[in-house]
Amino acid sequence: MNPTTPVGGPELAEQAARELEDAPAQEIIAWASETFGPGLCMTSSMADALMVDLAAKVVPGIDVIFLDTGYHFPETIGTRDAVESVYDITLHTIEPKRTVTEQDLALGPRLHSRNPELCCHLRKVEPLQRALEPYSAWLTGLRREDSVTRRDTPVVQWDERRRMTKVNPIARWTQDQVDAYMAEHGVLVNPLRYDDYPSIGCEPCTKRVAPGEDPRSGRWAGTGKTECGIHL
Repeated sequence: MNPTTPVGGPELAEQAARELEDAPAQEIIAWASETFGPGLCMTSSMADALMVDLAAKVVPGIDVIFLDTGYHFPETIGTRDAVESVYDITLHTIEPKRTVTEQDLALGPRLHSRNPELCCHLRKVEPLQRALEPYSAWLTGLRREDSVTRRDTPVVQWDERRRMTKVNPIARWTQDQVDAYMAEHGVLVNPLRYDDYPSIGCEPCTKRVAPGEDPRSGRWAGTGKTECGIHL
């Protein structure tokens, strides 16, 4: 990871959001690369490699951050390893400060069931905060169709909490566009996607989703929780 001098700010993000609203995803990624240079990275949950495929073609060797929470499905870890071997990226696997065993000893077992907000903070939000510190901007795969909480997602935004620019190149994409791109380009997909897991998180907190249900309804089912905190 390359430490960089922070650039950008709310004004730049707002201007870029207006000017790039109707731009192709590749053009948005190219703008981010030209603007932030080595200060640009991306995150991937390894549910699929759509964003990795797009970004690697525009910014070969781009830094990709994967958060290994210690609770991932084996299929997710396998997808991560396959993505690293297939695409022109520099993968950084980031782990929480405590292993699952250490967390259980300190805070009791199954924290994810008793206090999912705290568990997500310790195993996702805080590790990502550390991972993003050297950068000025990051690419995400957020889409407006994902959920009600994401329907107003701009293609470029200022992340006030992290004081950096957040770029969402496929924010406008529909599921049909996603499916068409992945089929045309042979994008790697987590096999769980073919087993009724349209949204994939940690194994203890992710359930299968019935046809016609909200794709994210399998995440933290029955808790009222809809986001891990990374994108809030």
